[in-house]
Parts: sequence; structure tokens; C-alpha cells
Amino acid sequence: MTDTAAAAFDYSETLFLPKTDFAMRAELPKREPGILARWKELEIYRRLREKSEGREKFVLHDGPPYANGHLHIGHALNKVLKDFVVRTKQMGGFDAPYVPGWDCHGLPIEWRVEEEYRAAGKNKDEVPVVDFRRECRAYAEKWVGIQSEEFQRLGVEGDWDNPYTTMKFRSEAVIASELMKFAASGQLYRGSKPVMWSIVERTALAEAEVEYAEHTSHTIFVKFPVASEGDLAGASVVIWTTTPWTIPANRAVAFAENIAYGLYEVTAAPDDNWSRVGDRILLAQDLAETAFKAGRIEEAVLVRTVTSAELDGLILRHPLHAQGYGFKVPVLPADFVTADTGTGFVHTAPGHGADDYILWIKSQRRIAALGIDTNVPHTVQPDGGYFADVPVFGDAGVRVLDDKGKDGGANDAVIKALTEAGALLARGRLRHQYPHSWRSKAPLIFRNTPQWFIAMDRVLDRGEGDTLRARALNAIADTQFYPPAGENRLRGMIEARPDWVISRQRAWGVPITVFVSKTTGDILNDERVNARIREAFEAEGADAWFADRDGARFLGNDYSVDDYEKVHDILDVWFDSGSTHAFVLEGDPALQAPADMYLEGSDQHRGWFHSSLLESCGTRGQAPYLSLLTHGFVLDEQGRKMSKSLGNTTTPQDVIAKSGADILRLWVAASDYSDDLRIGQEILKTSVDTYRKLRNTLRWMLGALTHFDPSRRVEAPDMPEAERYILHELWMLEQAVLEGYDTYNFRQSLHALMNFCTNELSAFYFDIRKDALYCDPISSHARASALTVIDHIFDCLVRWLAPIIPFTTEEAWSLLHPGTESSVHLEDFTPVPDSWRDDDLAAKWAKIRQVRRVVTGALEIERANKRLGSSLEAAPDVYVSDAALVEAFAGVDLAEVCITSAARLIQQEGPGEAFRLDDVAGVAVVSLKAEGRKCARSWKILPEVGSDPEFPDLTPRDAEAMREWQSARSAA
Repeated sequence: MTDTAAAAFDYSETLFLPKTDFAMRAELPKREPGILARWKELEIYRRLREKSEGREKFVLHDGPPYANGHLHIGHALNKVLKDFVVRTKQMGGFDAPYVPGWDCHGLPIEWRVEEEYRAAGKNKDEVPVVDFRRECRAYAEKWVGIQSEEFQRLGVEGDWDNPYTTMKFRSEAVIASELMKFAASGQLYRGSKPVMWSIVERTALAEAEVEYAEHTSHTIFVKFPVASEGDLAGASVVIWTTTPWTIPANRAVAFAENIAYGLYEVTAAPDDNWSRVGDRILLAQDLAETAFKAGRIEEAVLVRTVTSAELDGLILRHPLHAQGYGFKVPVLPADFVTADTGTGFVHTAPGHGADDYILWIKSQRRIAALGIDTNVPHTVQPDGGYFADVPVFGDAGVRVLDDKGKDGGANDAVIKALTEAGALLARGRLRHQYPHSWRSKAPLIFRNTPQWFIAMDRVLDRGEGDTLRARALNAIADTQFYPPAGENRLRGMIEARPDWVISRQRAWGVPITVFVSKTTGDILNDERVNARIREAFEAEGADAWFADRDGARFLGNDYSVDDYEKVHDILDVWFDSGSTHAFVLEGDPALQAPADMYLEGSDQHRGWFHSSLLESCGTRGQAPYLSLLTHGFVLDEQGRKMSKSLGNTTTPQDVIAKSGADILRLWVAASDYSDDLRIGQEILKTSVDTYRKLRNTLRWMLGALTHFDPSRRVEAPDMPEAERYILHELWMLEQAVLEGYDTYNFRQSLHALMNFCTNELSAFYFDIRKDALYCDPISSHARASALTVIDHIFDCLVRWLAPIIPFTTEEAWSLLHPGTESSVHLEDFTPVPDSWRDDDLAAKWAKIRQVRRVVTGALEIERANKRLGSSLEAAPDVYVSDAALVEAFAGVDLAEVCITSAARLIQQEGPGEAFRLDDVAGVAVVSLKAEGRKCARSWKILPEVGSDPEFPDLTPRDAEAMREWQSARSAA
């Protein structure tokens, strides 16, 4: 070949440059739907179950989302985390089935159907209940279908063709059966006590259905005149309350035995004031000044202290005693009274407060001895209006709240009556946290009403100490919590919770399938009746209960409908979802009970975790789960709650449409889900950047592996040191990734993978091996070794990344493993051989990389000052005074590691002007230009370029590569 011919030759086609169809631009929103369609064709879920037969199971039981609207970002977080767990367990060698499910009963769906009725001018109460329930079912079915598609679009793998729903006939039959188990064991009872009541929704609510929000309440200081004889006669006990509407329900006043009380006399007050000079009032001494200020009392003197003995049993008159409230009002000691706010005396309405009710029931014997009626009064109707027999207010037409949750006038009516009676000391307003319905967002009230309860402290079949509360607390101790703080949260809730109110006064749900004797009030426990209920529900669903007016179908010939009351309340939906373990885990041979894990948001300590624990402990004596994993809530980038009114919402649909599901999944993996998470456009840009780096790493490897001949695979012991070092690093990476997956620390796994791709591969190994990969002869051992290592790395990385970015890894896998049956998601993690671990070699190469950092820093300065272009233009002198660092370079080509054309390692201190890094002692670099000619193929600058007469513009290495390339082309 002449010089002219050589100069004209295009060597680029002889280089083994990366070639791949794995595009640089991912275009995930366009590409992902096609991958989803391919997964459906492959029937991956079915094939995974077949492949996993006989393996140890790991079952994550899906908590049922509500079927009533498009998914929000919290849904996406939850389902993606579940998918991470299931995929990592499956690829880690378990049989990890995943059956998604939906909660389909209850008020949210019923409320939406009612809204449709109102919009159409229809009245729900005029429609047969079975017809109305049929429309609720259709509404839920529609949203199950929509949400299923949205969950699948997130890349969540599961048995989407066979999900569970709480409204399937079999589900309803099992839920009813679980309720009847509580009835049979004596844990179910009907009682009348104050419960959280939604006036807007006309039903009782459980604690899990309540959220707290700011609310402005009326506040009043009310005088209760002393009716007892003695020197306190003529004085008034002053209470403070934020619920004036409950004054008609007052039956007692509570005090604390550890608070110092005083009798005060007003000595100065404005003429127009409610309190007059000479008035005598009883208050906690620490709160007196606050009360005086609120009541515009200019001066009052302490007449004397009042002892607990004097207060205990003191009889008061109701402030409206002249208007029909002529009963005695006892003063009772209570441990819930504090001196934090108010007056130290607490207005007690046993029909409208949990503490009030407990105090009243506990004190009934002494109350009866005083000749006081011990019945808990019913003052407020389901719609928030007073019952007709309530004096003054029964016919006033006022309500606590109206149908929209706004003030209904009851507070103002009571305050007006108290003012006219001369019973007010002061009034005001208070903005505070107050319970609201999490559905209607309307304020709630406590209201005494007959409801069905499951007892927390009733002794069960194992004898003394065996209660539902005790069982639940024992089960918590046996449960693994992620994060560990969840244990204390759930334990505290179980320790403090009252009996479980499970009845709702609605139409759409599983009914409380019991009959009550009209003479004794006892629940009918007859297995023949229960069996008929179960059989009917299996065949027709829970509608069968409502289609039978009086229960004759279920009572059969054994009992008369005249003797039994058929209950018409429905079950709390938390009982439905709390029973899923019974009809999902125990009802599917592919699953197992208890589940290995329940995974939900931290609010489910009071929701699904809580109800499932109580249901299972009450019927089986143990928790339905072995571990609980909780995550936080999703906030905007400023840490604010998302709100349409603020315009700060981020929806999964928008993220997927713009960037793709894999970007959203990367955000989940990169976040600390144990705390509240943040999301927004700027945060998602970080996920996009992370994705770009990962994709480029995979793309480069795929391009390089285009030239890989598996028949030339090199075994690890026969590889050069650099390859054996990277295999060691791959072994180390496996430890970090799998430890993260095993402990559900997906952030750790992603961080380790990202660091490896960025620091070990892109910034180091790929960089130093590009020359050998692109330019070495076909027969090169170094090139074959490097390609073997890249093949190992690609295989491991794609599998380890598959649970996090399933679409991208499937795309990458299919290019290297084409075929209609191929999928990375049918693979397991490939174990990295322990023999690849080499701590001594790693320590050696850590030293080499220290020296390399100094050289790289020196060359960067040369490039910045325009004295160098490519690093191949350099041939630095590297001065190393540390003998250990010098020894590390034995058998290592310094120029190759530093990507220069040449380099000299000099064992001595460098000159003063040499480049140094403060954190690498004993290394100095003098940047020199490479000498010789530039190779037309590899661009190295070496004196030996042209020494091969056949290729006068190439290095000897490149000349040999050309001969092999020409020979291969001729053979082809």
C-alpha cells in the first residue's frame, strides 16, 4: 500500500465501533405501549407461575384501592413499590404471585351514584334498594376497568385477568361469613353510644374514615348554678365548650381531683356585662384570669379555695332549668379533665362524647342513688336536627349542620337561649383542628345512636386475658415492620382504640347478616340459618339479603319472622377490606396465608392494617401478615399538600404522557419512601437525567456486544487485571443491590447501580478499554476479555434494573436475546460467582485509580488552556514517591490506564511546578506532549507509527488489526 493509497483509505469502517438499534432517544411514551402489548401476548404472568412451581412462595397481598376515579400520584407510588417488591422477589428465586384487588362497596361509590340521581332529578329513596345497588355495582365495575388499565400502564405485573373485588359474589359470601363468626363467638353486640356521625352522609363513620382539618367553632363559657345547700349556694360552676349545640344534652359536669379550684366574687365589671358585681363563680385557679378576660370581668377576688371533696357530688341546675331542663346535674370526678384550656370544669353530654359517655356509664350507680335518670339522652336526629321532645329546640327547625355541611343554626339558637336565661359568662370563636369526613369533607359530630360493635376487651375462648385487644397486641409483636417506627404507631392505636363500630346506615355494601330476638335482644346463632345466607350470597351476591323483606328465606321453617328482627345496616367497608385475607389468600391455591407482606401508606395503620389485624385476630387468633411496609404521602416540590385549587398537582397520567412510566418508576426508586415524598417538574428532571445515563450505559454495551463472539469467551482467571478488577467490582455491586432489594431499600439499590454505571463503567472501565475494543485485532485476547466482561455486566445490570425500569430493560434484553418467547422478566437474577471476588486486586487498583486521578486532573488543565486537545496528544511524566503506589503499577500499562499515547512512571518526588492533588500524597504530574506521528486508525501519537511498511500510517498494533480485518472480509 502506497502512502497516497493509505492516506485515502477510510479506516473508520475497520474499527469495531458500537452498533445498535437501541436508540439514544428513548421515546418512552411511544415505545412503552408496544412493550405492554407484547407482555400480554407472552402471557408473562401465567408463564411465571408455571416456571415458579415448587419454589418457596413470597406473597404480597394487595390492599384494595377504591374503585371511584382516576389514579392519583399516591396510587402510582403505592403500586410501583408493590411491583418492586414482587419483581425483586420473583427474580430472586421465589414464587411471587401478585393478585390485584379493589374495594367496591361503601359510601364513596354510593355518594357518586346519588349525585347522578340528583342531577337527573331522581330520588334514591323512591328506587328499590336492589336496583340502586345494581347501579352502584355497575359504577364500581366501570372504574375497576379504568384503574386496571392505568395500573398496567405503570408497568405493574400481576394477575390482571383475575383480580379480586369485594363485590364479587364469593367475596360477599365470605365477608358475611366472617361477620357471623364474630356473632358466634360473642364478640359482636349492639349498643347505644356516641359515634362519629356524618350529618351530610347520614351514617356512622369509623376512625379510619375521619380526617382532621381546620374548623372555626363557637366557644361559650356557661354558668351552671349550684343547687346544693351550703356556702356555695348561689354560686355558679363555669364550663367552657366549643359545641354549644350539645348544651341541651348536658347531664353532668366533670372536674379533676388534682386541680386547684377557687370560689371567686366579681367586684368590678361594665354595666352592660353578662357578669355583674356580686356574682360568685367557681373556676380552676390557673384558668381564672383567662376566663375573666374573656368575660370582660375587670376585677374578681378569690373568696376561698374549694376542695375536691366539696365538688364531688355537688348538685347543679342546668343553665336552661326554667325552660324545661329541670333535672339535677351532678358534678363528677374524671381523669380526662385538664387545666390546659377552658375553666377546669367540663360540660358532660353523654350522648355526644366518648369520654362523657364512659364517665356517665361508670357513674350510673351513684347517679341513680341521687334520683337522676341514668338513660343516655337522644337529642339529635340523623339529619342534625333536634328530636321533637327536646325542650325549646325540638320545634325550632334548626340543625347542627345542613345537608352541605354548613352551620345549620343550632349553635346560634342555643347561645341565644343561654343569653336570655342569663347563663352566659362569655362567648367567642376558635379556629382549631376538627374531625371531618374524608369523603364529603364535611365536619362530623359525636352522636349517640344504636350501632353494632365488635368488642375489644370481651374475654374469648382461651380464658382470662384472651381478648381481641390482647391478641392484636401479641400479633404486632410477631410482625416485622418497615420502617420499624410503624410498630409503635400501630401498637398505640390498638392500645387506645374503643370497641369497633362496624355498622353503617347506607345501602351499598355487605349487610350485617344477623337476626335479633324481639323478646330477648339476643343474636340468633344457628348454623343452618348461616349456611342458607352463605349459599344465597355465593349464588346471587349480597342483594339476596335486601331482596328478602323480612328474612323468611333465611329463617326457613325453623323460626318465625314475627319473633326476629332482620338487621338492615351494612358493614363498615373496613370490615370488607379487613376480610380480604379470608377470600383472597385462603381462597386461592396460588397464594398462602398469612401473607408475607402488606404494603400501604402510613395512614393504613389506622385503616387496612388495623382492620385486617382485628378481623384476623378475632377469627383466627393471629395477624394475616408477617410484615408491614409503609410509605409516606406525596407532596409538591415545596412540601405542600397537592390541591387542584393550588394548581400544584402532578398526575401519573401526565408524567407518563410526557416522559414515560419508567421515569415515574425511577422517581419512586430514588425517593426515601419511609417519609413524605416530593414530586414536580424539577424533581422529575433529575429522574430523566438518571434515566439518560442508565440508558446510555446500556446502549454503549449493546453496541459493543454487536462484535462479541460467544465462542471466544474468556474465563475470569485468564483475563487481564483490569477485567478481573471490574468483575470484583461487579461482585461488590451485587452485594449492595441485593441487600437493598432484600431490605426493601430500593433507593440503595438504584444508587449503587447508578454509581457503578457512572463511576466504574463510563468514567473508568469503558474509557480505558475503548481503544482495545475499537482498534485491537479480531484475535486480541484483551479485546475478547473486555467483551466477555461487558457481556457479564450487561447480563447482570439488565436483570438488576428490570424491577425498576421494566420497559427499558425489556427493550434492551430483546435486542441481545431476540425471539418471540424471550423476556427479561421471565429470568432470575444471575448469581455473580464468589470466585470473582479479589480484595487484594481491588486494593491494588484503588491505588492505580488514585494516580490516574492526578494525571486526569493535570490533563484537564492542559485542555482548558488549549495546550492539548485529546488526551492522546499527551505523554506525561508521572512522579510517584510512594513505593506502594509504584508497586501497584507492576504489569499495568500506565498510558493505557490514563488514555494517553505514552506515559512514564518515575519513582521519585516530582518537581515543584508539577501538578498535584491535595488528597493524593506522593504523586506529581508533568504534562508533556506525545512524540511521533499520529496513527490514522487509532489516533495514538507514537514514534513507531509507520514502522510496518504495508501500513505506513499505522501503529504495528493497528497494522496487524488491518491484516486480520482484510483476511476476515476476504473469507466472508
